[in-house]
Amino acid sequence: MAEFDLLRKTELRIEGVALQNANLNEIAATVADMLGMQRDSILVTDVQGKTLTIDVLEESVDAYDILGKKDGLLQKLSKLPGVSITENASICSEGMLGWIALDSRKAGPALRRSASIAEEIRQRLTKRAIVFSTGFEVASGQIKDANTPTIRQRLEAEGYSVTPGPTLSDDELLITASLRQAADDGYGLVITTGGVGAEVKDRTIEAVLALDPEAATPYICKYQQGTGRHLKDGVRIAVGQAFDSLIVALPGPNDEVKSGLNVLVKGLASGSSKDVLARDIARALRKRLQVKMKRHGQGVVSNVDRS
Repeated sequence: MAEFDLLRKTELRIEGVALQNANLNEIAATVADMLGMQRDSILVTDVQGKTLTIDVLEESVDAYDILGKKDGLLQKLSKLPGVSITENASICSEGMLGWIALDSRKAGPALRRSASIAEEIRQRLTKRAIVFSTGFEVASGQIKDANTPTIRQRLEAEGYSVTPGPTLSDDELLITASLRQAADDGYGLVITTGGVGAEVKDRTIEAVLALDPEAATPYICKYQQGTGRHLKDGVRIAVGQAFDSLIVALPGPNDEVKSGLNVLVKGLASGSSKDVLARDIARALRKRLQVKMKRHGQGVVSNVDRS
């Protein structure tokens, strides 16, 4: 499989075709079937003289599904009622759809090289990480950022290229914008630390959800809402997706970052989904918190699922 982004070049022009009471739905269906696409993803948008314009309502295509399909498609179209194909008929596109007109025997090796290069680029992007610490205390220099060096050292040992991002204040819009920019810049892994607590100033989880409303946000512990400074009902972590970037929001304490990072690294290596990653990280952090609270003779108000 060689999936390529069409980069908004979705127009396919068939030149040298004459129509007489032809059914445009049948033409669209024939094109879709020939190119291995869903029928509702192909639309005939224009007929001018002997030029038929097709629009592909897809963001990407498997190049092997379209490579060298020109002659076969023209032959299929010629059998439709009301469709006549001239001897010099051609199919062209300004983008990746132009693969349809290439000789598959000659273009095949080039396509395989392109697919290999694309996979290599994807792997490199997956291994690019950026780390943001959050919180007024860190941003103002009151406390030292120990988390970014910890994460950087561990990830670099796993083959990642790690960029320390700027420390972010407790501002939901700022955090959201920074995460979105990191995703736009091609970082495959984006990690934040801090801002996941139950106080009103803690806005990292909300920022991740603003980018990915379906992000997994399991609780580490729950509180009685409104008790003390706990204006929210608990402490959560988050694992979400923005474009091709995985976003992971960890707590601020360095020992918790280390525990969550251990689970994250193992999950990334095994290809775990964001839901599984979030579940496993939260489970490890809950166990650590329980041990810590038991050691100090305290309890945690919690009805969190222990699974």
